[in-house]
Amino acid sequence: MKKMLGLSVVLAVAPFAQAADIEAGKARAATVCAACHGANGQSVSDTIPNLAAQRAGYLEAQLKGFKDGTRKAASATSPTAIMTAIAAQLSADDIANVAAYFASQPGAAAGAKSAQLPNVAKTNVTFPEGYKESFVKYHTISFPATKQVRYYYANKAAVAAAKAGKPLPDGSVLFAEVYAAKLGADGKPATGADGNFVAEKLVAYTAMARDAGWGKDIPEMLRNENWNYAVFTPDKQHRPGVNQAECLGCHKPLDKVSYTFTLKQLADAK
Repeated sequence: MKKMLGLSVVLAVAPFAQAADIEAGKARAATVCAACHGANGQSVSDTIPNLAAQRAGYLEAQLKGFKDGTRKAASATSPTAIMTAIAAQLSADDIANVAAYFASQPGAAAGAKSAQLPNVAKTNVTFPEGYKESFVKYHTISFPATKQVRYYYANKAAVAAAKAGKPLPDGSVLFAEVYAAKLGADGKPATGADGNFVAEKLVAYTAMARDAGWGKDIPEMLRNENWNYAVFTPDKQHRPGVNQAECLGCHKPLDKVSYTFTLKQLADAK
């Protein structure tokens, strides 16, 4: 009897959990999640998981893990780092609502992909012809995980602002050559006199640039002011299938340093 009475008291005073709002979750998902995971939870690429029909509790737990840092990022550019930046902007209600929305969607058919959001997937960045003559080469980074080395360049507007301690203005362009490293007989990248990997084969170019109005159609949760991003093939063409939502999410936490990982090195450019 006491146990029953105790249970009755608990039931009487325990707060009822508020049901998740699927429509609110749908609206929130459309502002940012859809760029990578698709409007209905069917992702835009093979490297991004489908969320449709996943259990709400599982999705909610993952988002909470990203938000509170219990899911650790291996690097600043890893998918976990990108999701940490996104989840940090979600309230507890947002997380519950988004999880409930994706859980309510039918599972994706094998190989199904959603169409990329045009205003996020597209980019205004064009290849900066003649950059070696007009840009400043300011940094080199070796990437052991991918066995690559990258050479970084910036136009004069970006360099001048960085040296003056000012935010990088519209008109700024940062550019990188991406090379596969030369491998030794042991399969490890060869290292040059500067301590960086020795470049062997150009595999891509990456770029970030900004100009007036370039951020106006990008959802606020992803927007990096007016910055746009691009990846180019070795023959200077936009790489097919690149969705700059992933770049925007990766750079989003860097608002205090002009959304730039190498701002310090840029300020120190010779």
